[in-house]
Amino acid sequence: MANITLHESFSQIDAGLWDALAAPEQADGGRPLDPFTTHRFLGALESSGSTGKGTGWTPAPLILHDGATAFAAMPLYVKSHSQGEYIFDHGWAEAYERAGGRYYPKLQAAVPFTPVPGRRFLGPPEHRAALASAAIGLTRSNGLSSLHITFCTAEEATALDGHDGLMHRVTQQFHWQNRGYNSFDAFLSDLSSRKRKMIRKERDTARSHGLTMRTLTGNAIEPWHWDAFWAFYQDTGARKWGQPYLTRAAFDAFHATMRADMLLVMAFDGDRPVAGALNFIGREALFGRYWGCVEDYPSLHFEMCYHQAIDWAIAQGLQRVEAGAQGEHKLARGYLPVETHSLHWIADPGFHAAVARYLAQERAAVDEEIEVLTACGPFRRSAAEP
Repeated sequence: MANITLHESFSQIDAGLWDALAAPEQADGGRPLDPFTTHRFLGALESSGSTGKGTGWTPAPLILHDGATAFAAMPLYVKSHSQGEYIFDHGWAEAYERAGGRYYPKLQAAVPFTPVPGRRFLGPPEHRAALASAAIGLTRSNGLSSLHITFCTAEEATALDGHDGLMHRVTQQFHWQNRGYNSFDAFLSDLSSRKRKMIRKERDTARSHGLTMRTLTGNAIEPWHWDAFWAFYQDTGARKWGQPYLTRAAFDAFHATMRADMLLVMAFDGDRPVAGALNFIGREALFGRYWGCVEDYPSLHFEMCYHQAIDWAIAQGLQRVEAGAQGEHKLARGYLPVETHSLHWIADPGFHAAVARYLAQERAAVDEEIEVLTACGPFRRSAAEP
């Protein structure tokens, strides 16, 4: 019989034990599929004060074990708000509280501030149901309103849809797929003539500012780069979220343990850094995460966040670039809509039924939107099309 241990901190868990469940593919010496459920990432968020006391993200990592051996885990958090999740349930919270319920706190299986699809049921697939039941049991026994397992894999969502009342939610974001390109020009040749011209014009405009762009990873990233990037990140965070989710210390923590997992694209006016885009590197994909600037340069955002990312992914033989949440402007730049998945459990039976009806309607709308957007994509319809 499985035993459940709920920890209060990732610092209480041995990094090797956690990573053996979160990213077993690292055993061959290579990269994880994504670095976001690794101990070094989740631990950096916590040690830097980006999660933990006062943030609304209270770590509660769950491990299933038989005493001597841990065989499954889940990155759980107790949430007192719905910020930094990107699978939006603000409307659910407002409706439930208008009806007299208490939506917060809730339980969340997620990677904070990171809208990247990936594994949330860590360990062999045969233990997923036990993990789900354990998380639901904790939600119920602690009187929490709900459990949300966000940006899980499609396989996880499909396998557990309906398990103990879990509901499957489908949303979307935009990803670029490498169709065997050997250069950026090869990618452009796949696009319609109008989109090729648009992207070439954007790249020419970005280059016309006289800036020097550098792509840095591993030991090429130096501590002083983060001083510059912090200014960029604060500007973007203040405009998007009111205040940045990450602390300044988070970037120092990333530098200490994750600089080999990061690609930092920076633009310089002479020796002065003026803009930056931070990506994380996975085994098969590049994940665009943060961007910012201290001066406005037309087309620089598109160049640094999308075109440079594609350039680097092609050079490294990666299969795709995931550019984060939302943004239909990505479509014209070769990023097509894809489904993203989450699972939700609601304690109140009446509210559960209402959310289930909403999800059915939402999924039909998302399916239709993906179909329409894909049809309007930038790619040539046939080899004969210019």
